[in-house]
Order: sequence, then C-alpha cells, then structure tokens
Amino acid sequence: MRNIKIILSFLAGIALMAILFFSFRSCFNISKKTENSDYYILTNQISKMNKMVVLEQNVSSMQKTKMGYELFGREMSSNSIITYTKTNAQVSYDLNKMKIEVDSVNRKLIITELPDAEVRITPSVEIQSLDDSFFNRISEKDIKNVTAKAKTTAIKSIDQNKLRNEGRKQLMENLNTIFVLAKALKYSIEDRTGKVGVLPL
Repeated sequence: MRNIKIILSFLAGIALMAILFFSFRSCFNISKKTENSDYYILTNQISKMNKMVVLEQNVSSMQKTKMGYELFGREMSSNSIITYTKTNAQVSYDLNKMKIEVDSVNRKLIITELPDAEVRITPSVEIQSLDDSFFNRISEKDIKNVTAKAKTTAIKSIDQNKLRNEGRKQLMENLNTIFVLAKALKYSIEDRTGKVGVLPL
C-alpha cells in the first residue's frame, strides 16, 4: 500500500513537470508566432501599395488671339479666336518602386528607397468664340496653331517645383495614414532616403 502511494506521488510529480514544461514551451511559441505574424501582416500591407496620387490641381484660363490681314501697311481685316483652357496637374508616386525593410526585432519599418514624384499636366482647350471675316477666313490650320499655343502656355503656367514640394508634404501625411497598422503594432517608421523626413508615431 505504501509502495502504491509512493508510485502515485512519483507519477503525479512527473505529470506536473510535464504540464509545466509544455505550458512554458507554448508561451514561448506564442511570442515567436506573434512576431512572425506582425512581419507577414506588414509585408502584405506594403505589397498592396501601388500608384498614389498625392496632389491634384485644376487651373482654367481664357485667351484671345487676334489675326489681321494687312495691305500696304494698313490692316484691311481682322478676326479673333477666344479659347477656354482647363488644365489638370497631378503629382503621383509609384509606391511599387518603394523599398521597405521590416525589422521585427527592433520593431521598425525602414524606408530604404523612394521613387521620384511624377508630374502629369493635361490641358484641354475649347473654342469659345470665332470672330471671322469674309475676306480673311479662319482656317483649320489657324485653329490648330491657336489651340497648340494655348496648351503650351497652360503647361508653362504650372509651377512644377512648387507642385513637387507640396506633393512631398502630402506624401508624408499619406504614409502616416497607410502605416497606421504598423503604428498600432508599435512599429516606428525610419526614413533613410532623406526625401520624406521624420514620420512620427
């Protein structure tokens, strides 16, 4: 009887040790699994990024072009074309070209490469008025020249350097929004390109 109690106590001790061992082991496995989970969640979030339009500007203008016909230094007839130009300017970044490293040990997202801003300017010209004369008709060639000059003027009127600077500031705000998941997981964001600046937590 006494031997049975000793054997039961011995078995109970072994069972207790086994429970404690597997409990500690499962705890360590959980922490390791969480770290890997963080890494995969963040890399999946980054891989879904694509082209981002960070800034858009619309400008409109009217232009009057006068064309005259002279004979012996005197203007015999004149006509004019009034054009209305709408210009759309966009600043975008191809985030598929952005390179990011995930440091899961120190809980950091490190931006190692960032693409340059792409500026796209699209002018659209409409003819608002044609003041034609009988002797000096407005030809199709005249209309094409006027609309081409209106587009060139519209493109030159856009300050591309200012757009790029404002676009970079907006990119910082957008990245803060994109990386909200990283911040929720207590990851800091480090810029090594010198293009973005400090992204606060």
